[in-house]
Amino acid sequence: MKLKKHWKLEPKSFRFKVIFISIICLVIPATISLFIYNYLTTDTLKEQALSNANRELTIANEYVEKLLEDMLYITNFIQLDAEMNTILKEKAKSTSDPTLSEYEKFMDENRINKTIENITLVGEKSYVTILLKNGKSYSNYSSWEYDPNLLVHEKWFNQLNDLQGYESIWIGSQPTMIKSEVKNNPYQLSVARTLRDENVKVYGYVIVTIMENKINELFSGLHGHEEMMLLNASNQILSHRDDSRIGENFQYSSQLKEQNSSNIFQISKKDYLIAEHNISFTGWKLVSLVPYKQAVNKINSIFNKVFVVQIVSFALFLFLMAYLLRTITKPIVHLGNVAQSVKQGNLTVRSRIQSRDEVGRLSDSFDHMLDRVNEMIDEITDTQERKRKAELAMLQAQINPHFLFNVLNSIRMKVLVKGDKESANMITSLSKLLRMTIDKNKETITFQEEIQIVLDYINLMNMRQKEEVKVELCVHEEAQTIRIPRFILQPIIENSIIHGLNQSAGTIVVRTEIIDSQMVIVIEDDGQGMDHETLVHLRRKLSQTSGIEYRNSENHKGFSSLGLSNVYERMFITFGKSFQMDIQSKPGEGTKVLLTIQKGGCHPDVQSDAS
Repeated sequence: MKLKKHWKLEPKSFRFKVIFISIICLVIPATISLFIYNYLTTDTLKEQALSNANRELTIANEYVEKLLEDMLYITNFIQLDAEMNTILKEKAKSTSDPTLSEYEKFMDENRINKTIENITLVGEKSYVTILLKNGKSYSNYSSWEYDPNLLVHEKWFNQLNDLQGYESIWIGSQPTMIKSEVKNNPYQLSVARTLRDENVKVYGYVIVTIMENKINELFSGLHGHEEMMLLNASNQILSHRDDSRIGENFQYSSQLKEQNSSNIFQISKKDYLIAEHNISFTGWKLVSLVPYKQAVNKINSIFNKVFVVQIVSFALFLFLMAYLLRTITKPIVHLGNVAQSVKQGNLTVRSRIQSRDEVGRLSDSFDHMLDRVNEMIDEITDTQERKRKAELAMLQAQINPHFLFNVLNSIRMKVLVKGDKESANMITSLSKLLRMTIDKNKETITFQEEIQIVLDYINLMNMRQKEEVKVELCVHEEAQTIRIPRFILQPIIENSIIHGLNQSAGTIVVRTEIIDSQMVIVIEDDGQGMDHETLVHLRRKLSQTSGIEYRNSENHKGFSSLGLSNVYERMFITFGKSFQMDIQSKPGEGTKVLLTIQKGGCHPDVQSDAS
């Protein structure tokens, strides 16, 4: 028992290594993380604070943009409404239409006032002023509140005549012009736009105004020392929850690195977080300024609590991990003992671990392996005997073809010695064809080798028949190295000799054409050709890739039994859908077969065979 416990605690044991490595891999990162936790959380707090500031500013920006967009909507409506523009243009004329009665004039003005009232019902309260060039004006407030004609004396009013199309002028915070609003809302914000006739001539102006407090109400709802304000392009404060700050220049906007961003900087040795968001269509921007400690106070409290929970969880997890690892490694230790017994030569021992996990499957496989080892020992002698017999049979199978080629070569040499070069050449061609047919290792060959097969075949055919068939070759040098399945051209040449030339004298042309990334192999004879019906029938069979033969089965002889169907099928398997085969023929004008392949487009199996 002491020896067994000692083995379990031995540093070389698998259990010790697993527990030790697991603890090290857990303790070292945890220890390092505890030391640098404060540093990491500082960066995280900073990023989170910046993110929160941007998010809050984005929400505020959506509200402010909605207010300003409502003002634009009113100006757009007045500028684009056809009925209202017709009435306003008529009112803007120096002399009114004499055909209009007083009642009709009253109704026109009533329509204008009613329209202004309707478009200002939705959203925040706004004041609308329509001022015509001739001094006439329309508004949703009384002249007692403010005389609209006084607007022409404002500094910004002369800029309106320089506007084009739908351009607008945004007027920053100004003292409130509406008397009833002055007490509660000392400042106002406005947008102004011109009204133009068909000749693009200004006949009036439209000004929409809201009270500044509609914006600073949002700022007043903020907690703590956070400041949020609306600035114009010159960094002048347009809206602030403190009315006394309106009109001042905001001096810290330069601390922002880029538009729509946030940053942390120091004021009087205290960190502040500043964020900015642009309002694109006005040229204004929202800016928030908040003490950094206030921004991260809640987040920092959460991180401290998480830190304590992590320490406690780490201690509990370390204890639980050590216990579970000891339980998990127990079957492995037992399996190691069994393996040690097998190493010493005991093939009868078994582990017999009953579990459904990987260790259980390993144990079952180990026991099964021992059973198989005992069985295989009895089979080794018989297996070796069968192997020797198989090697002998293979050797004999290799001797027969070599014997045949050697005999043919001996016959060729004797015929050549007797001076019969024609018969010797015939035997040479036959030997080459037989060797190429028997060689099963060459699934694909170069196009140059395929041409040599054709030449040997025609050499044999010319010796068989009375009249000689001539072959003309026009092959690009680039095409000679392309690999194709062997015996592709021979069946086509055979058809040309037997059926096209009818075993008479003639010429067969084999040429290649390179068109972009395609190579076209053309086999053409000057034989008798075929009629249209036969050609259509042959093409239909070829498209079906099923049992196509270019001649009757009783005429199949020698290598010609491969047939056009075999040619098409093997080329399609090799080059895929990029391969095309076409047959062209006319009676008395011969037959042309075109094989189109994609250069470098063969299947991976063909490429590996070629290598």
